Amino acid sequence: MTQMFPSRPADSLEFREVLYTKAEGIARVTINRPDRYNAYSTPCLEELATALRDAAFDDAVGVIVLTGAGDKAFCTGGDVKEYAASYTRRPRDYWKYMGLFRTYIEAILNSGKPTIARINGMAVGGGNESNLACDLAVMAEHAHLMQVGSSVGSVACGGATQWLPITAGDRRAREILMLNEPVPARQALEWGLVNRVVASVKKNGVFVEGASPAEVKKAEKRQEGYEIDLSRLDAEVDALARKLLEKFPECARYTKQQINFWKELSWHQTIGHARDWLAIHYASFEPLEGMSAFVEKRKADYVGLRRRAAAGEEVEFMWGAYAAECQACGAKALPSRFTHCGACGKPLARSQR
Repeated sequence: MTQMFPSRPADSLEFREVLYTKAEGIARVTINRPDRYNAYSTPCLEELATALRDAAFDDAVGVIVLTGAGDKAFCTGGDVKEYAASYTRRPRDYWKYMGLFRTYIEAILNSGKPTIARINGMAVGGGNESNLACDLAVMAEHAHLMQVGSSVGSVACGGATQWLPITAGDRRAREILMLNEPVPARQALEWGLVNRVVASVKKNGVFVEGASPAEVKKAEKRQEGYEIDLSRLDAEVDALARKLLEKFPECARYTKQQINFWKELSWHQTIGHARDWLAIHYASFEPLEGMSAFVEKRKADYVGLRRRAAAGEEVEFMWGAYAAECQACGAKALPSRFTHCGACGKPLARSQR
């Protein structure tokens, strides 16, 4: 009988930004952009969804592990440099981009197989949302979780606003989403955001249990005999995967489907609205300022924007509402804060500004 969904070699997919392997019942999907802290690009999202679909359809795969390359980042969400260069200029394309992101996240939810987030470094923004989409998570002690949406001109409604309340509780979810502060590994474990935390800091070849923030920094910089070692992370992920493989696949699949009820309910009630709102919002001043500040490595002018609003000025547009008209050439819909016409260069009358 012809097999409609035959297993195929992982390397036959020829990815560029994703590393994909399958062996001993485990598919490993790795975001391979360490130079960008494993932030996913638009093409990367397509590759992630393809890899996850392949793993879901392959009967030789029983468990899927999602991770990032290196030891600095699991995933830091979308590539903000790409956002600033492309999507703040063509906001309608962000709606298309969010379609790819939704496909990726739903590929995790709908894989029909247990998924493990191997958190090898910081999981920020969409990286933490990727973690939340997975069934289980093992976190290296030097890593942290974080949402940054309202600090960069966006909203973390690609899984965080939907799932943090049911994962960590309402108050903790609000703290994570509104303050945008890092959640260290041990705190993430206490708050129910991950299942396991393992030592990852070594000094002179010996693991440091409960490494301090200062020790983590030294390890990340490889100073004074400190270093990052992910061997315990790999051992714990593999141990969990082996346990999951010792379960009936059909029962495991339906168990996952049942557990997904609240996640899917909140997701499907909100993600379509979020996709449209974000696409429209990308045409406003907040994402332009927030993402430009990120790329330029400066602090965003949060206070200045609030002052403008308090003074009754428009804050949705960088140079004011499109309300001015040039008396010289007749150009209309010019930004109200312009002093000269953008079409002919003539001064604008004060009444038109």
